[in-house]
Amino acid sequence: MEAQGLDWLLVPLQQLVSWGASGAIVFGGVVPYIPQYRDIRRTQNADGFSTHVCLVLLAANILRILFWFGRHFEAPLLWQSVVMTLAMLLMLKLCTDVRAASELSARRRAFAATDGKDDALRLPPRRSCLDCDPQYFWHWSSFADYLQCVLAFTGVAGYVTYLAIDSAVFVESLGFLAVLTEAMLGVPQLYRNHRHRSTEGMSIKMVVMWTSGDTFKTAYFFSVVALLQVLVDLAILGQAYAFARRPQKAAPHVGHPASAKAL
Repeated sequence: MEAQGLDWLLVPLQQLVSWGASGAIVFGGVVPYIPQYRDIRRTQNADGFSTHVCLVLLAANILRILFWFGRHFEAPLLWQSVVMTLAMLLMLKLCTDVRAASELSARRRAFAATDGKDDALRLPPRRSCLDCDPQYFWHWSSFADYLQCVLAFTGVAGYVTYLAIDSAVFVESLGFLAVLTEAMLGVPQLYRNHRHRSTEGMSIKMVVMWTSGDTFKTAYFFSVVALLQVLVDLAILGQAYAFARRPQKAAPHVGHPASAKAL
Protein backbone atom coordinates (compact mmCIF):
# COMPACT_ATOMS: atom_id res chain seq x y z
CA MET A 1 0.00 0.00 0.00
CA GLU A 2 2.74 2.40 0.94
CA ALA A 3 4.68 1.65 -2.26
CA GLN A 4 1.56 2.23 -4.33
CA GLY A 5 0.99 5.50 -2.55
CA LEU A 6 4.44 6.70 -3.63
CA ASP A 7 3.78 6.01 -7.30
CA TRP A 8 2.84 9.65 -7.85
CA LEU A 9 6.43 10.54 -6.88
CA LEU A 10 8.44 7.58 -8.17
CA VAL A 11 6.99 7.46 -11.68
CA PRO A 12 7.79 11.13 -12.55
CA LEU A 13 11.19 10.75 -10.87
CA GLN A 14 12.02 7.70 -12.96
CA GLN A 15 10.89 9.52 -16.08
CA LEU A 16 13.08 12.49 -15.17
CA VAL A 17 16.09 10.23 -14.64
CA SER A 18 15.41 8.54 -17.96
CA TRP A 19 15.27 11.90 -19.75
CA GLY A 20 18.47 13.00 -18.03
CA ALA A 21 20.27 9.81 -19.06
CA SER A 22 19.06 10.18 -22.64
CA GLY A 23 20.24 13.81 -22.72
CA ALA A 24 23.64 12.77 -21.37
CA ILE A 25 23.95 10.16 -24.11
CA VAL A 26 22.92 12.57 -26.87
CA PHE A 27 25.10 15.52 -25.86
CA GLY A 28 27.78 13.90 -23.72
CA GLY A 29 29.96 13.00 -26.68
CA VAL A 30 30.19 16.63 -27.78
CA VAL A 31 31.28 17.99 -24.38
CA PRO A 32 35.01 17.09 -24.72
CA TYR A 33 35.31 19.28 -27.81
CA ILE A 34 33.95 22.42 -26.17
CA PRO A 35 37.28 23.32 -24.46
CA GLN A 36 39.16 22.75 -27.73
CA TYR A 37 36.66 24.84 -29.68
CA ARG A 38 36.95 27.69 -27.16
CA ASP A 39 40.75 27.52 -27.17
CA ILE A 40 40.86 27.78 -30.96
CA ARG A 41 38.48 30.74 -30.97
CA ARG A 42 40.42 32.48 -28.18
CA THR A 43 43.90 32.00 -29.65
CA GLN A 44 42.88 32.08 -33.32
CA ASN A 45 45.29 29.19 -33.81
CA ALA A 46 44.11 25.75 -34.89
CA ASP A 47 47.53 24.19 -35.49
CA GLY A 48 47.48 22.15 -32.28
CA PHE A 49 44.29 20.27 -33.17
CA SER A 50 44.24 17.53 -35.78
CA THR A 51 41.27 17.97 -38.09
CA HIS A 52 41.61 14.28 -38.91
CA VAL A 53 39.88 13.70 -35.58
CA CYS A 54 36.84 15.31 -37.23
CA LEU A 55 37.31 13.05 -40.26
CA VAL A 56 37.31 9.91 -38.09
CA LEU A 57 34.24 10.97 -36.13
CA LEU A 58 32.32 12.06 -39.21
CA ALA A 59 32.95 8.72 -40.91
CA ALA A 60 32.12 6.72 -37.76
CA ASN A 61 28.89 8.53 -37.01
CA ILE A 62 27.65 8.53 -40.60
CA LEU A 63 28.24 4.78 -40.71
CA ARG A 64 26.41 4.38 -37.40
CA ILE A 65 23.42 6.33 -38.72
CA LEU A 66 23.33 4.06 -41.78
CA PHE A 67 23.62 1.03 -39.50
CA TRP A 68 20.42 2.15 -37.78
CA PHE A 69 18.46 1.53 -40.97
CA GLY A 70 19.56 -2.09 -40.89
CA ARG A 71 19.14 -2.59 -37.16
CA HIS A 72 17.20 -0.12 -35.07
CA PHE A 73 19.10 0.64 -31.87
CA GLU A 74 18.19 3.09 -29.10
CA ALA A 75 17.02 6.50 -30.30
CA PRO A 76 19.41 8.47 -28.01
CA LEU A 77 22.39 6.77 -29.68
CA LEU A 78 21.03 7.71 -33.08
CA TRP A 79 20.58 11.33 -32.05
CA GLN A 80 24.05 11.27 -30.52
CA SER A 81 25.45 10.48 -33.97
CA VAL A 82 23.45 13.30 -35.55
CA VAL A 83 24.60 15.82 -32.92
CA MET A 84 28.23 14.67 -33.17
CA THR A 85 28.17 14.99 -36.96
CA LEU A 86 26.95 18.58 -36.70
CA ALA A 87 29.52 19.35 -33.98
CA MET A 88 32.40 18.06 -36.10
CA LEU A 89 31.25 20.15 -39.04
CA LEU A 90 31.30 23.21 -36.77
CA MET A 91 34.83 22.31 -35.61
CA LEU A 92 35.95 21.95 -39.22
CA LYS A 93 34.46 25.31 -40.16
CA LEU A 94 36.20 27.05 -37.28
CA CYS A 95 39.57 25.43 -38.04
CA THR A 96 39.30 26.24 -41.75
CA ASP A 97 38.37 29.87 -41.13
CA VAL A 98 41.13 30.36 -38.54
CA ARG A 99 43.82 28.80 -40.70
CA ALA A 100 42.77 30.77 -43.77
CA ALA A 101 42.85 34.01 -41.77
CA SER A 102 46.26 33.14 -40.27
CA GLU A 103 47.78 32.41 -43.65
CA LEU A 104 46.37 35.56 -45.21
CA SER A 105 47.69 37.62 -42.29
CA ALA A 106 51.15 36.08 -42.67
CA ARG A 107 51.18 36.87 -46.38
CA ARG A 108 50.16 40.47 -45.69
CA ARG A 109 52.96 40.88 -43.14
CA ALA A 110 55.46 39.49 -45.64
CA PHE A 111 54.12 41.85 -48.28
CA ALA A 112 54.42 44.82 -45.93
CA ALA A 113 57.99 43.83 -45.03
CA THR A 114 59.02 44.22 -48.68
CA ASP A 115 57.73 47.84 -48.63
CA GLY A 116 55.13 46.95 -51.23
CA LYS A 117 57.71 46.34 -53.92
CA ASP A 118 55.94 43.22 -55.12
CA ASP A 119 53.48 43.75 -57.90
CA ALA A 120 50.62 42.22 -55.93
CA LEU A 121 49.85 40.38 -52.77
CA ARG A 122 50.08 36.76 -53.72
CA LEU A 123 47.35 34.79 -52.01
CA PRO A 124 47.92 31.15 -51.08
CA PRO A 125 46.88 28.64 -53.76
CA ARG A 126 43.41 27.30 -53.24
CA ARG A 127 43.24 23.61 -52.49
CA SER A 128 39.98 21.93 -53.43
CA CYS A 129 38.59 18.44 -52.94
CA LEU A 130 37.83 18.45 -56.66
CA ASP A 131 41.57 18.56 -57.41
CA CYS A 132 41.73 14.87 -56.44
CA ASP A 133 45.26 15.43 -55.14
CA PRO A 134 45.92 12.84 -52.41
CA GLN A 135 48.78 14.97 -51.08
CA TYR A 136 46.28 17.59 -49.91
CA PHE A 137 43.42 15.31 -48.91
CA TRP A 138 41.60 16.86 -45.94
CA HIS A 139 43.83 19.95 -46.19
CA TRP A 140 41.56 22.09 -48.28
CA SER A 141 41.12 25.85 -48.33
CA SER A 142 37.37 26.14 -47.96
CA PHE A 143 34.85 24.59 -45.60
CA ALA A 144 32.64 23.98 -48.64
CA ASP A 145 35.18 21.42 -49.88
CA TYR A 146 34.94 19.46 -46.61
CA LEU A 147 31.17 19.62 -46.79
CA GLN A 148 31.16 18.33 -50.37
CA CYS A 149 33.41 15.45 -49.36
CA VAL A 150 31.16 14.52 -46.43
CA LEU A 151 28.05 14.66 -48.62
CA ALA A 152 29.73 12.54 -51.29
CA PHE A 153 30.78 9.93 -48.72
CA THR A 154 27.28 9.91 -47.25
CA GLY A 155 25.71 9.53 -50.67
CA VAL A 156 27.95 6.64 -51.77
CA ALA A 157 27.73 4.84 -48.40
CA GLY A 158 23.98 5.40 -48.29
CA TYR A 159 23.49 4.01 -51.79
CA VAL A 160 25.55 0.89 -51.02
CA THR A 161 23.60 0.42 -47.78
CA TYR A 162 20.31 0.74 -49.67
CA LEU A 163 21.38 -2.00 -52.10
CA ALA A 164 22.62 -4.38 -49.39
CA ILE A 165 20.26 -3.56 -46.53
CA ASP A 166 18.73 -7.05 -46.64
CA SER A 167 22.08 -8.71 -46.03
CA ALA A 168 22.60 -9.45 -42.33
CA VAL A 169 26.34 -9.87 -42.92
CA PHE A 170 26.58 -6.43 -44.51
CA VAL A 171 24.58 -4.76 -41.75
CA GLU A 172 26.70 -6.35 -39.01
CA SER A 173 29.88 -5.44 -40.88
CA LEU A 174 28.65 -1.87 -41.18
CA GLY A 175 28.07 -1.65 -37.44
CA PHE A 176 31.47 -3.15 -36.67
CA LEU A 177 33.17 -0.76 -39.09
CA ALA A 178 31.46 2.20 -37.39
CA VAL A 179 32.68 1.05 -33.96
CA LEU A 180 36.19 0.29 -35.21
CA THR A 181 36.47 3.66 -36.95
CA GLU A 182 35.41 5.47 -33.79
CA ALA A 183 38.04 3.51 -31.86
CA MET A 184 40.69 5.21 -34.03
CA LEU A 185 39.51 8.61 -32.77
CA GLY A 186 42.69 9.57 -30.93
CA VAL A 187 45.19 8.17 -33.44
CA PRO A 188 45.35 11.30 -35.68
CA GLN A 189 45.99 13.53 -32.64
CA LEU A 190 48.59 11.07 -31.35
CA TYR A 191 50.40 11.08 -34.69
CA ARG A 192 50.19 14.86 -35.02
CA ASN A 193 51.72 15.33 -31.57
CA HIS A 194 54.50 12.82 -32.32
CA ARG A 195 55.36 14.45 -35.64
CA HIS A 196 55.54 17.97 -34.21
CA ARG A 197 57.05 16.79 -30.90
CA SER A 198 54.62 19.12 -29.20
CA THR A 199 51.11 19.22 -27.77
CA GLU A 200 50.87 23.01 -27.85
CA GLY A 201 47.43 24.12 -28.91
CA MET A 202 45.80 20.80 -27.95
CA SER A 203 43.25 21.00 -25.16
CA ILE A 204 44.30 18.74 -22.28
CA LYS A 205 40.72 18.93 -20.98
CA MET A 206 39.51 17.37 -24.22
CA VAL A 207 41.89 14.40 -23.86
CA VAL A 208 41.05 13.95 -20.17
CA MET A 209 37.34 13.79 -21.08
CA TRP A 210 38.18 11.29 -23.83
CA THR A 211 39.98 9.14 -21.29
CA SER A 212 37.25 9.28 -18.66
CA GLY A 213 34.53 8.45 -21.20
CA ASP A 214 36.47 5.59 -22.77
CA THR A 215 37.38 4.22 -19.33
CA PHE A 216 33.69 4.16 -18.45
CA LYS A 217 32.86 2.33 -21.67
CA THR A 218 35.60 -0.20 -21.02
CA ALA A 219 34.42 -0.87 -17.46
CA TYR A 220 30.74 -0.99 -18.43
CA PHE A 221 30.91 -2.99 -21.65
CA PHE A 222 34.31 -4.66 -21.17
CA SER A 223 35.01 -3.93 -24.82
CA VAL A 224 38.39 -4.54 -26.45
CA VAL A 225 37.67 -1.62 -28.81
CA ALA A 226 37.02 0.72 -25.87
CA LEU A 227 40.20 -0.53 -24.20
CA LEU A 228 42.11 0.40 -27.35
CA GLN A 229 40.65 3.90 -27.14
CA VAL A 230 41.76 4.21 -23.51
CA LEU A 231 45.32 3.19 -24.40
CA VAL A 232 45.48 5.79 -27.18
CA ASP A 233 44.10 8.45 -24.83
CA LEU A 234 46.71 7.59 -22.19
CA ALA A 235 49.43 7.76 -24.83
CA ILE A 236 48.32 11.29 -25.78
CA LEU A 237 48.33 12.34 -22.12
CA GLY A 238 51.83 10.86 -21.87
CA GLN A 239 52.88 12.99 -24.82
CA ALA A 240 51.47 16.09 -23.11
CA TYR A 241 53.53 15.32 -19.99
CA ALA A 242 56.73 14.49 -21.90
CA PHE A 243 56.60 17.43 -24.29
CA ALA A 244 55.76 19.85 -21.48
CA ARG A 245 59.18 19.14 -19.95
CA ARG A 246 60.98 20.44 -23.01
CA PRO A 247 60.86 23.88 -24.67
CA GLN A 248 57.77 24.23 -26.82
CA LYS A 249 58.13 25.33 -30.41
CA ALA A 250 55.47 27.62 -31.73
CA ALA A 251 53.48 25.89 -34.42
CA PRO A 252 53.81 27.62 -37.80
CA HIS A 253 50.77 29.70 -38.79
CA VAL A 254 50.44 28.36 -42.27
CA GLY A 255 47.44 26.91 -43.95
CA HIS A 256 48.26 24.06 -46.28
CA PRO A 257 51.89 23.89 -47.43
CA ALA A 258 53.29 20.42 -47.87
CA SER A 259 55.77 20.86 -45.00
CA ALA A 260 53.01 21.64 -42.51
CA LYS A 261 50.22 19.36 -43.58
CA ALA A 262 50.76 16.86 -40.78
CA LEU A 263 47.77 15.28 -39.13
